[in-house]
Amino acid sequence: MRKTGMVIIRLVLFLFGAAGFAGLVMPLIKRRILNIGNAAGLSVCTILMLYALFMPYVNLLIGKWWQKKFGKLVLSIIGMGITAGIVLVLVITVCMVKALSVKPAQNATAVILGCRVYGDRPSLILTERMDAAVSYLNENTDAVCIASGGQGADEDISEAECIYRYLVENGISPERIYTENQSTSTRENFAYSYEIIKENSLPQEIAIVTNEFHAYRAGIIAGKLGLSYGAVPAKTARWLLPTYYARELFGVLYEWCKIA
Repeated sequence: MRKTGMVIIRLVLFLFGAAGFAGLVMPLIKRRILNIGNAAGLSVCTILMLYALFMPYVNLLIGKWWQKKFGKLVLSIIGMGITAGIVLVLVITVCMVKALSVKPAQNATAVILGCRVYGDRPSLILTERMDAAVSYLNENTDAVCIASGGQGADEDISEAECIYRYLVENGISPERIYTENQSTSTRENFAYSYEIIKENSLPQEIAIVTNEFHAYRAGIIAGKLGLSYGAVPAKTARWLLPTYYARELFGVLYEWCKIA
């Protein structure tokens, strides 16, 4: 009975690791997307699968180490690190989910955060954000927006220009669109957009248009500027979500450390 239970545990751990690995490797295969998120996630999933495969031998080795003072210390530190990591991931995830429920004021100034442009074509992530912006602007007919994002070395046009073109093509009046094409980070997105808001006497309540995984960290940055904000979350393609969610965990941790 005990042996059967151990087999089930190993199988569950292996399948969990394999599912995570498959989800995180998909962006790498389809679009050559490799960042700290899927790199770290793939490493964790690989370790989990290896542990499931060789659990009896690993547990035996752990048992031998536990009999030694130095080994017990090392294993205790590793155990506390793993526990702290799990708790941290859970806390950040809860914060991400809660941020999605913070709704913007009616007709708030929409700040559309830029993302990668391939030549003059938007990436899938940016398209998702622009679609969310179109929906918001159609629902809030008196609202204006700021298309925010500079031009990378491998981009033919700025992210702001790409957003502007897409919005106009989808029925949004050019008079409702301001562009900010100097920023290279989320922090600069908001800093430069805030200058546009002040210069043009736009409503200082903002609607942050970004993907759901990014809304919490974007809100932290906007809050530091004293902006009142709500989220307009774009739905991320499911095959991309695990990779960008994992990367965002590191981004949120970085922001927390800066606050501390």
